[in-house]
Amino acid sequence: MTSNETKKQLIKDNIKCYQDFPKPGVIFRDIFSILQKPELFAILKDLLVYNAKSFAVRPDVVVGLDSRGFLFGTILALDLQVPFVPIRKKGKLPGPKKTAEYSLEYGTDILEISTDVIEPGANVLIIDDLLGTGGTLLTACSLVEEVGGKISGCLVVIELKEFQARSKIKYPLMSLVQF
Repeated sequence: MTSNETKKQLIKDNIKCYQDFPKPGVIFRDIFSILQKPELFAILKDLLVYNAKSFAVRPDVVVGLDSRGFLFGTILALDLQVPFVPIRKKGKLPGPKKTAEYSLEYGTDILEISTDVIEPGANVLIIDDLLGTGGTLLTACSLVEEVGGKISGCLVVIELKEFQARSKIKYPLMSLVQF
């Protein structure tokens, strides 16, 4: 068995990068290159579960962000035996919901969360594939708090250090790999 640092380096080394996508000047870090190799996906899953269990407060709920956060959030929720809750882009959730607009690396978007899926005071772990400018994660944290949840931690696979978003996040934050 290899160490977690070796596993993280293996994940980092296998993330494909695309220059000038989706617009000039942007380097797109593609997590799907990991999911296409079952042996790497298994390593990634193990790292995510290990890190999710490392937060000081055990989550009562895992929240995954649209859309790649769904891939990892469902795995974590199942392993932790807690409910999974999605935060989706506008117009994708039925029923009563809270909505918030936010800025991201190359534009703006709107996120929504159902208002009746997190018990008041529940400890919430938020997961996503990437932390860039922090707009998506900050908005997700705000939405979770608006519906009564308490953020126990945030977990991302990739952190883009150039944007320094970590300094904006006031909750415990873990990233597996940094670029």
